[in-house]
Amino acid sequence: MTDLAGLTPRERRLIARLRTPLEVQRYLNALPYNQEPHGRATLRSFRGVVREGCAHCLEAALFAAVVLEAHGYPARVLSFESIDQLDHVLFVYQKQGRWGSIARSRDPGLHGRKPVFASARALALSYVDPYVDYTGRVKGFAVVDLATAMGNYDWRLSEGNVWKVERVLLDWPHHRIKTSDARFQTLRARYKAYRAANNDRKPIYYSGRNKWTPLPDEFI
Repeated sequence: MTDLAGLTPRERRLIARLRTPLEVQRYLNALPYNQEPHGRATLRSFRGVVREGCAHCLEAALFAAVVLEAHGYPARVLSFESIDQLDHVLFVYQKQGRWGSIARSRDPGLHGRKPVFASARALALSYVDPYVDYTGRVKGFAVVDLATAMGNYDWRLSEGNVWKVERVLLDWPHHRIKTSDARFQTLRARYKAYRAANNDRKPIYYSGRNKWTPLPDEFI
């Protein structure tokens, strides 16, 4: 396990305990989603997530990157671009050449995936259908190694917000994902109908669910 200078005893114990992607996903599932109350946007580092006990999608990806980097995984994240500018970020990793992910979201279908995908693009495509809601539609993705992209910037243990990470991901060239307009309209209509018929509950009816990691209890 690679060490990180400056870790507190609590942080060190947590990293030592969370040794695998699945253990990190389960830990994040148990945290409340960071709703950024009172309109105060945050982008907390690993340290901030441990301190505050909650995380939104990019904070969860940074948390996973720090924990699993210490266990030998590259600090890679996958960034999605959406037509509504509500982007999503997840931590990605490879196991025996196959791609998987760790993620936290307000939407059940945008959480983690098992390491069963042949490429990063195949992994990204597994999120296209669940991304469709009232406004969302994936238009591109990028895989970014934070250890390289962020240089000497302290995105791991900063006590404050790490907004530079967001700026770097927004500016990073994304690979286009083209999807059928007809399929998109069908998915959106189905989503709206399901929410209307199920007391606004979010759907988990998507194909390929056997490739998802366990969901937080709030969606089960």
